[in-house]
Amino acid sequence: MTILPTYDRVAGRSRAALITLALLSLGLPGTTLANTAATQVQVSDHAAIEQRNKGIVEAAFEKWRGGTYVFAELLAPDVVWTIHGSGPVAGTYRNQKDFIEQASLPLTSRLATPVLPEVHDIFADGDTVIIRFDGTATTTSGAPYRNQFVWIFEMKGGLVVNAEAFLDLVAYQQVVDNNAPRTQ
Repeated sequence: MTILPTYDRVAGRSRAALITLALLSLGLPGTTLANTAATQVQVSDHAAIEQRNKGIVEAAFEKWRGGTYVFAELLAPDVVWTIHGSGPVAGTYRNQKDFIEQASLPLTSRLATPVLPEVHDIFADGDTVIIRFDGTATTTSGAPYRNQFVWIFEMKGGLVVNAEAFLDLVAYQQVVDNNAPRTQ
């Protein structure tokens, strides 16, 4: 009979001691330093991810500006790309192939020159990269094509897994409606 009360007394004291130690540790300088160090590691990791993602996008846009097609290596095969606005091309595309065939090719097939991007800003916050740029090209009829873009990328493992695009869809649609596709 004395074993159970002794156990309760010891268990109760142990529990109380652990709770007291936990409460005291909240105010100890060592705990504050450990929490600060952990926060600094998280901030450092966040900054490294941010810099890596921004660097990947900057390099891709530089290659694109130089005439290299970059989307096959920048976009994840299962990228979800949403074009905001209203018009035939607005909507969400569930993979790279659908985006290229249904949103990109209707425009690019009616351009005599590739779209030349002029980047104004690239912002990064962790896995999110925002690019504001202008794009210019010449249509198959010789008319100029000009558009302004804001793309918001969510990056994972160095690839764009989710994209949102804002652009002048009227300018896009005018090229599609008023120019014959290139013959290949």
